[in-house]
Amino acid sequence: MADGGEGTVDAFVAGGATRRVVRVAGPLGDPVDAAYALDRETAIVELAQASGLARVEAQRRDVMHSDTFGTGEVIRAALDDARRIIVGIGGSATNDVGTGMLRAMGVRFLDASGRPIARPMDAYERLASIDMETIDPRLVRTVVDVASDVDNPLLGKDGAAAVFAAQKGATPEQIERLERVAQRIADMAVAAVGHDWRSEPGAGAAGGVGFALIAFLRARMQRGVELIARERGLPHLLEGATLCATGEGKIDMQTLRGKTVFGVAELARQAGVKVVAFGGRVDDDARRALEARGIDVVQTAPSEMPAKRAMADAARLLERAAYEYAVERR
Repeated sequence: MADGGEGTVDAFVAGGATRRVVRVAGPLGDPVDAAYALDRETAIVELAQASGLARVEAQRRDVMHSDTFGTGEVIRAALDDARRIIVGIGGSATNDVGTGMLRAMGVRFLDASGRPIARPMDAYERLASIDMETIDPRLVRTVVDVASDVDNPLLGKDGAAAVFAAQKGATPEQIERLERVAQRIADMAVAAVGHDWRSEPGAGAAGGVGFALIAFLRARMQRGVELIARERGLPHLLEGATLCATGEGKIDMQTLRGKTVFGVAELARQAGVKVVAFGGRVDDDARRALEARGIDVVQTAPSEMPAKRAMADAARLLERAAYEYAVERR
C-alpha cells in the first residue's frame, strides 16, 4: 500500500504492474532515473521519483531554483502506453506551482515581451500570459487521477507556500515571494483555462502541483490512500479476513490525517476486520487515538535505538514484533 508519496510505484509493481525507468531531470536539473508503473493501460507516476525531497541533499535544497520538469517528462513518457494516468504527488522538493511539469508537457509561460520563463521562481512575477497551444495533444484523451493526502488550497495561510515551503528550505522572505508568484500564476491561469481553481481542495498539494493538474489537465483530485486501496483491490482482499496488518516508519498525529495506516484501518473497520498497525516509532498521542478506534499499535524498534540503525534493520525488527504480537494474542 501507499498514499501517493514514496513507495506508490513499488506498491503497484508488487501487485503485478510493469516497472518502467526513464532518465529525466531532477529537482535542480541534475539527471536522475525515475520509475513509473504500467498496469495495462494505466500508468502510475510518483512525483517523488523525479521531483522528491529525497532527491536533494539537505544542504542543496533551494525552492527558488527547484522545479517539477522531470515529473512532466515522466508523464510524457507514460503517455506512449497509457490512456489513464494516476499521479501520486506526495514528498515533493518543489514549490513551483507545477510550472516545470507543465513546461515539460509543452505549456509556455511568457513575460510581457513574449519571452519564455523557466526558473528561478521569482521570474514568474513577470508572467504576462500562459500559452497552451503546444501542450502535448495526447493529454486531451488521457484521464488523469491525482493521489494526494492533503486538501490545502493554493494560496493563503493554509496554502502551498505558507504551509509547505519552509520544510523544503525556504526562508520567510522566500515564502512571501512564492506566495506572490503563486498568485500571479493563478491569475494568468484564469485567462488560459477560463476558470479559477486556486481555492480547490488539494490545489496547494506538492507546492501547487495539485493546482496545475486540476487547472490544466482537468485532473480528478482524490484522497491518495482511498484511490490506491481501490486500485490495488484492498476492499476485496479484506472480505473474509480475520486480521489486517498495516504500518509505516513513524506513527504520529499526521497518521490520523489520511495517511496509509489510517486509511487502511478505516477500510478494515468497515469490513469488520481487526487491525494491527506497526510503526518503527510510535507517538503516544497517536497510539491513544488509534487504540480508541480499536486498532492495536505496536512499536517495532526500541525507543533508545538510533533511527538510522532502526531503518537499516527494519525487516528483522518488524518480523520479530509481528511474531511477538501473534504469540501474545494466541
